[in-house]
Amino acid sequence: MTKTVSPQPRALTIEETYNQRPRRWWLYTLVVLIVAALLAWAGGGVEYKGITTKGTDVARGIAQGLIHPDVDLLLGRIGPDTSTTQLFGMKISTEGVPYLLFQTIAIAFLGTIIGGILAVPISFLACDRVVPKWVAKIFQLLILLIRTIPSLVWALVWIRVTGPNAFCGVVTQSVCSIGMISKMYITAIEDLDVRILESLDACGCNGLQKIRVGILPQIVPNFISTVIYRFDINMKDATTLGIVGAGGIGAPLIQCITSSRWSMVGAYLFGMILLMLIIEWASTRIRNRLTRG
Repeated sequence: MTKTVSPQPRALTIEETYNQRPRRWWLYTLVVLIVAALLAWAGGGVEYKGITTKGTDVARGIAQGLIHPDVDLLLGRIGPDTSTTQLFGMKISTEGVPYLLFQTIAIAFLGTIIGGILAVPISFLACDRVVPKWVAKIFQLLILLIRTIPSLVWALVWIRVTGPNAFCGVVTQSVCSIGMISKMYITAIEDLDVRILESLDACGCNGLQKIRVGILPQIVPNFISTVIYRFDINMKDATTLGIVGAGGIGAPLIQCITSSRWSMVGAYLFGMILLMLIIEWASTRIRNRLTRG
């Protein structure tokens, strides 16, 4: 007696698969209508009164300053009436771009490192896979509080404590960094491969061995990448914090813009642009190296 072989189902073509896709035009239409309604509602609260003549003068002055920057200020040359300091064994002007950029880098670097170190215990205490949920909720609320308050508000708070100086910028950057870095650290901790830890348990490893072999190799690359990314953000924030007196290049920049000294503005902006290009290139290479191994 012969066996009957059931025919194999025919594979669908690309056109047939496309025609069998879910029909959700009504959902897409609803989303578009909601977004359009939100845009209309938000646009109703914005009043556009055109661009003032002073605004165009400022834009024209900044463009002229970038084309013709103050070379002496850009190179940090010492004038007859400028204050000086020693930097890497060289005497430079404290009003020049190199010194102010170095101070801005120092504020951002110290703030990032301090914030990154303080974020390690906070992130572990805010992860409900490590500690009880009620403990994690307390530290999650702390992180949310830090992230809710803008950096300028933190600077205005700390400037009352430390006074208008670079130390205020370091403290502000440290506190602000804890909020974002802790959030990223928690994500890295929650993505840990627990099977590795179970294997180490089966091999009889103790707690320190599990941390050294099973946990650190998984989270350290993500932690370093997060700190580098936050350093990029802190470099830009350090310039803004200088406006309120927290050190760095922001204060002299806003003073020059207010007094329409466009060649000096161009020197400050040219130095900032060059520095950010270098930092972006270096941080991208480091993050790619950490990601690819």
